[in-house]
Amino acid sequence: MVFAPPQRLVRALGETAPDGDDWLEKLPDAARQAVALRELTLERVQVPGGRSSLVVLVRRPDATPAVLKLAPRRARPESERRALAHWGGSGAVQLLDEPAVEGVLLLERLHPDVSVRSLPEAKALLEAAGTLRRLWVEPPATHSFETVAERTGRQAEAMRLTASAVADVAVLVDAAVGAREELLVAPPEDRLLHGTFRQSKVLAGERMPWLAVGPDPVVGECAFDLARLVRDRVEDLIASPSGAATTRRRVKRLAESLDVDQERLRGWTLFRAVESGVRALRVGRPRDAELLLEFAGWL
Repeated sequence: MVFAPPQRLVRALGETAPDGDDWLEKLPDAARQAVALRELTLERVQVPGGRSSLVVLVRRPDATPAVLKLAPRRARPESERRALAHWGGSGAVQLLDEPAVEGVLLLERLHPDVSVRSLPEAKALLEAAGTLRRLWVEPPATHSFETVAERTGRQAEAMRLTASAVADVAVLVDAAVGAREELLVAPPEDRLLHGTFRQSKVLAGERMPWLAVGPDPVVGECAFDLARLVRDRVEDLIASPSGAATTRRRVKRLAESLDVDQERLRGWTLFRAVESGVRALRVGRPRDAELLLEFAGWL
């Protein structure tokens, strides 16, 4: 089988490593070795797949369906491994990781083409929020997960650099960075968070109706995790004449349903939307940047 990476993955890796690296070149050999080591039977590469990893549908020696996932070091696959192990299948895809090999994960097979995004909006938000609640657990007593303060500190610095060169976004960047500084003064709790949660990250399963996949785990307050869900289907929000009002209602509804402070959720939603918008601008996706920054302006 030819382990050709989907174009979506190639483009995304080009954004995160514009000078390139040798991970893509080594990927076919790494995939073949991972398959041979576990005596897997190949089915197909998942297309369009993700933006940070190659996902291959396989079967284990006993014919059980599974997923083989290969990711470069900068996508933090070992952090994902530790988080999935800590969750133990509660709310998230089950890790089937024997033997453990750096950058390679073997996971239970969900239904890769059926996410909660396929549901009507209200139902999708309800199911996604319920899944997210199960993931918010105490982190291990001694852990090496990145913290919200650490991750957003790096992001804030990158935002400032872009704003210094693109004056049009400076006001929003100042507001977002200011919100972050206030939010970090007294965070209400430390939980293990998914880190990149949205509707498309919740897939239908057999063991449970819905399970989360693809975490980029981080430790911090729950409002940070929920913030990304607020802007799901941002294209539809922007296209709607009532998009701003709908966004404010969504912040209120999600905060109340998950016992999160509404103002803290609004602040983290602002920061994360501006950060994503500025990053899209920086890597040459002006349309995405325009949508995200307009959304951020409503907050």
